[in-house]
Amino acid sequence: MAARTRCARSREEVMKPTVSATPSGKPRLTTSAMIASIAADGQRTKPAPFGHALVELARNRADVVGMTADLGKYTDLHIFAKAFPDRYYQMGMAEQLLFGAASGLAAEGFTPFATTYAVFASRRAYDFIHQTIAEEDRNVKIVCALPGLTSGYGPSHQAAEDLALFRAMPNMTVIDPCDAHEIEQLVPAIAAHQGPIYVRLLRGQVPLVLDEYGYHFELGKAALIREGRDVLIISTGIMTMRALEAAKELAGDRVDAAVLHVPTIKPLDAETILREARKPGRLVVVAENHTVIGGLGEAVAALLMRSGVHPVFRQIGLPDEFLAAGALPTLHDRYGISTAEVSRQMKQWLGR
Repeated sequence: MAARTRCARSREEVMKPTVSATPSGKPRLTTSAMIASIAADGQRTKPAPFGHALVELARNRADVVGMTADLGKYTDLHIFAKAFPDRYYQMGMAEQLLFGAASGLAAEGFTPFATTYAVFASRRAYDFIHQTIAEEDRNVKIVCALPGLTSGYGPSHQAAEDLALFRAMPNMTVIDPCDAHEIEQLVPAIAAHQGPIYVRLLRGQVPLVLDEYGYHFELGKAALIREGRDVLIISTGIMTMRALEAAKELAGDRVDAAVLHVPTIKPLDAETILREARKPGRLVVVAENHTVIGGLGEAVAALLMRSGVHPVFRQIGLPDEFLAAGALPTLHDRYGISTAEVSRQMKQWLGR
């Protein structure tokens, strides 16, 4: 185990959530509890789908190892550590070391699943990933928690630009799963793929959504989850969940919304996206939990322009600015990615 190098306490000790009571007796979240579940009240969830799926994979694959930079609990890798302590590598608060070591293990025939927060992989360790993993085409699976606006800790922990950064990296496959059902399915799928992969991770109590639609994850493939004649929502990650929720709300206002889920951002499933975007008379909206700069929205827009497909096109995404700190429901409303805000914007664009 690598020694901690930056402070006496680990991140896991520092990041423990705390609550205080309001005058009514209800708990009030403090700023140390801003890593919260994105599940709505009463929504079905599944605990730690990544950790459990990785354990199941490792039972039949001795090459699979788990690695983290002092964030095993907060990437659900602690479940793997308990099941396979001899295949778990805690590298301390040293993300560059984490990815350099993962590259070395991959060169020796192992399949490392290296976990940290998305901000640390995309900013602090980007050059190490670029030079030691992507350029060498090493078989490392980079799995990162707190993608986009899934943390209320402010810009230091909000990875609003990670998709743009990793899309630009040669040899890198980029995936943004929607829910627990998809995470469970993608773990064996990415292990079967030879080459580096970046995955946005939902951890903790993760919503269950796509199992209701008979969905099955396929690397590199988009899936039409819902048909609709008025608007096509092309979405990824948690915004597919929001899009499906909004579609149900919009149906009450006689708006028929289709939802095309695009979990693999790179390589893009151009065939499916173009097939759906070519259907006449529909507004096309791309929804993502990412800045509107450089993510799925601009990837789809460029694809449509290059292919001569010109629907009315809109984007739902995070603004090109440093985001505020605060409670996630408040931030999602403020930045337009809550279900209510998705519905409102759709109706505004359709004149309803």
